[in-house]
Amino acid sequence: MSLRYIDEFRDRTIALSLAKKIREEMVPGREYRFMEFCGGHTHAIYRYGLVDLLPPGLRLLHGPGCPVCVLPMGRIDLALELALNHEVILTSFGDMLRVPGSHSLSLLKARSMGGDIRMVYSPLETLRIARENRGRPVVFFAIGFETTTPPTAVLIRKALEEGLDNLSVFSNHVLTPPALKALLGAPSSEENPTIMGFIGPSHVSTIIGTKAYRFVAEDYHRPLVISGFEPLDILQSILWLIRQVNAGRAEIENQYVRAVDDQGNLKAQQETLRFLTVRPDFEWRGLGRIPESALGLRREFEALDAEVVFGLREKDVADPKACECGEILRGAKNPEDCRIFGTVCTPDNPVGSCMVSSEGACAALYNFGRFRLAGAIKGES
Repeated sequence: MSLRYIDEFRDRTIALSLAKKIREEMVPGREYRFMEFCGGHTHAIYRYGLVDLLPPGLRLLHGPGCPVCVLPMGRIDLALELALNHEVILTSFGDMLRVPGSHSLSLLKARSMGGDIRMVYSPLETLRIARENRGRPVVFFAIGFETTTPPTAVLIRKALEEGLDNLSVFSNHVLTPPALKALLGAPSSEENPTIMGFIGPSHVSTIIGTKAYRFVAEDYHRPLVISGFEPLDILQSILWLIRQVNAGRAEIENQYVRAVDDQGNLKAQQETLRFLTVRPDFEWRGLGRIPESALGLRREFEALDAEVVFGLREKDVADPKACECGEILRGAKNPEDCRIFGTVCTPDNPVGSCMVSSEGACAALYNFGRFRLAGAIKGES
């Protein structure tokens, strides 16, 4: 495709043509199981009704590429501890305010209990808040994959340059390649279906480049196609995955050439590694502890590390028994398989993080697919 404008990537005629090619090139009787790692892709798949264009033999598995979703409850409890016990000004992106920790307590509820918790759209807004409140500790609750990590590094650099000794960072940045390794290394079973290929993330790939995924093809013999977020991007990427599987190939292909290259954003990578370093391991919701899968502040900058400054200690907190967010994040179940989906657990009353985030699979299905799903359950056409 050679397209220049956003509406061209949503062209109905081309979408139907790609869907027809997908059906034609699928081997009859063979099931194709592809995982869209990124929550943004899950959102687009439901929003644009792509599941209705795809034939029954093609199964899309939802992955753990939603940073709000994969953060375990223990880390949320630490943020709550900062806000309620240490009397800090805690800044955070909006989605994190609504994710429940222990006893259904969220940062939003903690704010109603007196916690000074403020939503920001950029880490750099925390600089202004720290300048205006020099007598109070200010903590930025940092989350996200490789895409949002460079702005956190810039925040640390600017805080050092300005001598803002009241500002610190609670780092919860996670890394894509180790999560892919964890998914590929898990034994295949009904609970962990074999993943035949990946729709690779878009924005993350602009930072880390295509080279970061070579191990998927070389070590695990699985194809991965880096895809844009638009409907035609995703459909074309699925078609490329089918062609690779049919031919017995395992390669890293880049469908998102308009934004991604092999090396990625080297300046962003350098800025990140200047202030942040890989942790020995990190707890992921649904995937357990994954080695070298997250970033914390380098030791020389521990004066800005909220975990050091406030003596935070890891908390092992189990998810609510009724919530199956963990299974959904590793592709073992779909949102509709959860017995509390759309009833007890809704966007207005989220039990699990997958229903909170705009990139969560449960929220995406609820907002864009629930009426289609309700019709299917009632047997309506």
